[in-house]
Formats: sequence, C-alpha cells, structure tokens
Amino acid sequence: MIVRILSEGQFEVPDTLVEHLNELDNAVLAALDNGDEREFHVSLAALLGAVREGGTPVAADYLGVSDATLPYADATLEETRALLKSDGLIPG
Repeated sequence: MIVRILSEGQFEVPDTLVEHLNELDNAVLAALDNGDEREFHVSLAALLGAVREGGTPVAADYLGVSDATLPYADATLEETRALLKSDGLIPG
C-alpha cells in the first residue's frame, strides 16, 4: 500500500502493518466524531508515526497513485474531515 503524508511524501507500507494502521485510523475518527482536538492530534501523531516507522519512503520521482492520503501533522479537524473516505483515512 502506498500512503501519502501531505507535505512529506509517499511511503510504501507493508500489508502486515495495515491492520494496525486501521486501528490507529479508528482512533483518529473517534476523536473527529467527538470534536476532541487534543485526542485528535495524539491519535494523528500515532498514525503518522506508524507510517513513517513501518513504511519505506518512495522515491521522489515515483508517479504512482497513493492508496491513502493522510493530513500533515498540524492539520485541523476540518482539513482532516475533507480527506475522509467512506472507510476513513486508511482503506480497509
């Protein structure tokens, strides 16, 4: 899976990490639903950190499509809501 973090680039994430990313995505969604900005930023930081740590940066000249697009670390609740798909930020 290719995951883009806005303002950082793309990461190739192994399939073995997708379930964990979905759990972190659910925490982000819960914070969004509750309008809990503090918990949103904690959850988003965990999600972004998992992608950075478990993924491999994709070459800058790669022109493929991302399977998921995540907001930058300081994104607002509204900016993140604009990126949501029917199944959250991470597909699956």
